[in-house]
Amino acid sequence: MIRRSIHGTMRAPRRRFVCMYQLARPFLFCLDAEKAHELGLKSLELAFRTGLNPLLATRPAPLPTTFCGLSLPNPVGLAAGLDKNAAHVDALAALGFGFVEVGTTTPRPQPGNPKPRMFRLPEHEAIINRLGFNNAGVDALVKNAEAARYGGVLGINIGKNKDTPNENAVDDYLYCLDRVYARASYVTVNISSPNTQGLRDLQEEETLKRFIAALRERQEKLAAQHGARKPMLLKIAPDLAESELDAIAEVLLATGIDGLICTNTTVAREAVAGHVHAGEAGGLSGRPVFARSTAVLAGMAKRLQDRIPLLGVGGILDGADAVAKIEAGAGAVQIYSGLIYRGPALIGACVEALRAARGERA
Repeated sequence: MIRRSIHGTMRAPRRRFVCMYQLARPFLFCLDAEKAHELGLKSLELAFRTGLNPLLATRPAPLPTTFCGLSLPNPVGLAAGLDKNAAHVDALAALGFGFVEVGTTTPRPQPGNPKPRMFRLPEHEAIINRLGFNNAGVDALVKNAEAARYGGVLGINIGKNKDTPNENAVDDYLYCLDRVYARASYVTVNISSPNTQGLRDLQEEETLKRFIAALRERQEKLAAQHGARKPMLLKIAPDLAESELDAIAEVLLATGIDGLICTNTTVAREAVAGHVHAGEAGGLSGRPVFARSTAVLAGMAKRLQDRIPLLGVGGILDGADAVAKIEAGAGAVQIYSGLIYRGPALIGACVEALRAARGERA
């Protein structure tokens, strides 16, 4: 019912873009996935700078939402990973996102893992990546973010450098937190990427407790220094056992973190078994992660009992998926891989489905 209502109410400009995207997608899919990613961002930036962006996507009508104390024009955001260096914030925001998250950024620039490191699985509407926090470093990200005209909610996702041992990892996160705090609307702490060796070990209960406590202490100092308290969110993996999720919930409640993002990519391959790229190392995103990420989201909602806001991400490819995340306990959602397979029209489709679920009209 939701899907029929979405397509039935889609405006003409959005229909036109769907056709344009379907024409362009075969060309992009002929390219290496990472090269197509770069070309797509450059094309989007060119359209924005030449004033052609309105021909690519129609902004959805407002669907005001409050999340972590932040006022959003709509609850559909861009997940981290697409714009790692905040180089395209204005162009991406112009597509109609309710908020934009950039990064992951690290204290020092790093090239990431050897190429090829990104693979499409079209039959499964999925992507495997092992990029490895490739980015130009936090100083470059902050410079780009400060140059952007975008005045909406901007999340900045922070991580550690590959060669920083886990016992010193908190120093990398504190450094990044200091640097991004003034420009960020909120900060996401990423300890759940599968592409930096040992990173997910930081999710272990006692390690996480000390880690979050240190970041929370610095957050309060920065709030006093800047005269503004910025929310801090933790992003977790979908591959955690129930006992691990229990422990994480206890830590988050004890430390008073502001929000939780469920989830990052998965290392599981059952859903894509037999595919030529199924054996590639890295995080799997897109349709195959939807069920597990949504189950983790629902489980954490039950554990946290509305005491910590939840952000749902993972496998959203249509409006019904966005509604399912909200019904599972999310206050807002993010998309990324869905853009690769469905194009920017997905943003408006999700907003309209969420509007219908609220029983509101545009």
